[in-house]
Amino acid sequence: MLAGCGIWDDLEEHERQEDAARPFYEVPDPLPAGEPGELIRSLPIETAPAGSRAWRVLYHSTGTTGDDIAVSGTVVVPDGEPPAGGWPVIAWAHPTTGAVAECAPSSGFAPLDLIEGMDDLLDDGFAITATDYPGLGAAGPSSYLLGDVEGHAVLDSVRAGRALEGVELSTDVFFWGHSQGGQAALFAAQDAAGYAPELRPVAAAVAAPAAELATLLADDIDDVSGVTIGAYAFTAYQAAYEPTHPGLALTDILTPDAAAAAVKMEQLCLFGQNSELHAIATPLIGGFLAADPSTTQPWSDFLVENTPGAAPFGVPVLVVQGESDELVRPSATADFVTRMCAAGQRLAYVGYPTATHATIVIQALPDVRAWFLAAREGSTSRALCAA
Repeated sequence: MLAGCGIWDDLEEHERQEDAARPFYEVPDPLPAGEPGELIRSLPIETAPAGSRAWRVLYHSTGTTGDDIAVSGTVVVPDGEPPAGGWPVIAWAHPTTGAVAECAPSSGFAPLDLIEGMDDLLDDGFAITATDYPGLGAAGPSSYLLGDVEGHAVLDSVRAGRALEGVELSTDVFFWGHSQGGQAALFAAQDAAGYAPELRPVAAAVAAPAAELATLLADDIDDVSGVTIGAYAFTAYQAAYEPTHPGLALTDILTPDAAAAAVKMEQLCLFGQNSELHAIATPLIGGFLAADPSTTQPWSDFLVENTPGAAPFGVPVLVVQGESDELVRPSATADFVTRMCAAGQRLAYVGYPTATHATIVIQALPDVRAWFLAAREGSTSRALCAA
């Protein structure tokens, strides 16, 4: 009975924390003007790991048309005296959770749980900023696989962390992302010099990145994962690009049934509503696409525009890939690495034979930590394909 009471106490505490956090995500209307990364508000997180402090943050960022938007996220900082210049920052970019406000990693009772490697990175002396991405947490248009918008949110999360009172964060930034977050981290790296010149990017690491979008969609379109990714991505692209492409419609590339289903799927989160997503997606397998988006204009241009690597990353990049990954296939990541090395980007690649999409970070984390620690000291822990 006592154990049962403890469980109910925990549930009540979780519900209390969620209730307290809900008003935090309400975006002021109208949104007061602010510079990218400027704080709108912050809220301490009571469940920060031992030896750290953490906050939810709501901050200004930049939308698809250059408009001022509100984005939510979290910041975690080690306890103790920071090094000279402040704590170096890991700018974390999370994998797919969904495309609407309710799917934000920071919005639940465990707002830090999706920061992969958090405890180890804090132990290594890094602070961590973690954007939810535009449209998640703070309501707004979806930014799913919209590279520049995601990348700006990653960079602005660092600015927001630096704006917290009583927190000393360095301008030294290390980008870290998984899957969708790999794409976001790479865009943050390539956009940093022009978008956030006051920051000093040092290195990046990406796990099974969504780095070859056309290939990713082609590889997965004949299963539930591919239909779900396509629904999230194509609805986001239609909303983002229709203002500059009047008449742009999902039925340009999707069957009528798929177009109708995609609008419903966009409203469902990957965690907690997975069975509903499967129920909608399964009947569409083999009947999702009406045309190939990689060869159908202007959709093919959208995929190219949101594929990272068109501009230099500006930092050495570690790419880690599970060779048993059936979502982001090893062949797609190999194509990305080959393309980037041929373009003169500074990359290191490590494959893990038994790692899947879900387990790649578990297996690769020691190498990722070594990569960041070496970069912090001005070197690299792996040979680079180009210098």
